[in-house]
Amino acid sequence: MDLNLSGKVAVVTGAGKGIGLAITRSLAAEGVSVIAGARNGSDELSELASRSTVHPVLVDLTTPYGPTRLVEDATRTFGGLDILVNNVGAVRPRLDGFLALTDDDWDWALTINFLAAVRTTRAALPYLLDRAPATIVTVSSVNAFLPDPAVIDYSAAKGALTNFCKSLSKELGPQGVRVNTVSPGPVETDLWLGDDGVAATVARAKDGHPEEVAKRAAAEASTGRFTHPQEVADLVLLLASDRAGNVTGTDVLIDGGLVKTL
Repeated sequence: MDLNLSGKVAVVTGAGKGIGLAITRSLAAEGVSVIAGARNGSDELSELASRSTVHPVLVDLTTPYGPTRLVEDATRTFGGLDILVNNVGAVRPRLDGFLALTDDDWDWALTINFLAAVRTTRAALPYLLDRAPATIVTVSSVNAFLPDPAVIDYSAAKGALTNFCKSLSKELGPQGVRVNTVSPGPVETDLWLGDDGVAATVARAKDGHPEEVAKRAAAEASTGRFTHPQEVADLVLLLASDRAGNVTGTDVLIDGGLVKTL
């Protein structure tokens, strides 16, 4: 299926690895010029940039001016902007309960999982409106509507993020900018499976093994497995394309059947 994305310009946040890297790679394969924002970069992103129209920008999106710098780099390098993918995010399991969380903990979670997307969207919007029809796709989480006390700050931030995107879709739809969210369950990325990921953190706290923690989490899905980063990327590209031209204000779940309710 031709997604009609060739020649467009995109900004992807959190592009150094995992879901963001898969999205960046997939957009580039469709002929999109991509500004790939990442705090530290990666060998994989550098290799991708060496053979495609991907321009990595090392930027800390938790700072107030990082998002503006990223977007300005995109418009300066490629002359405009058609697609914004808000993907950056992180989680720290909170296994000692709500009272153990400090204001600094809340500030960290809300900044990286919510305010980074708000600020990047604010910086990008004038350029998206100028090139309308344009699209914003934001990677949220099942925890936006499946609250979990073990990730209470992450859940709250993702809930705010999904709400923000729904509200924004109502304002921007008449102006030619579609806004949608994607809500993955557990994905095969470092967030879950890395040395300091959810599985490893929970295993250390309970004197267990990360592999067993991950196996139990995967078993909660009807498919019995985690989602692959490429599967999330494929969904993001469809929503970013004019193949989904009348889809806006929608949250698309990709969780292998983890959420059992309607």
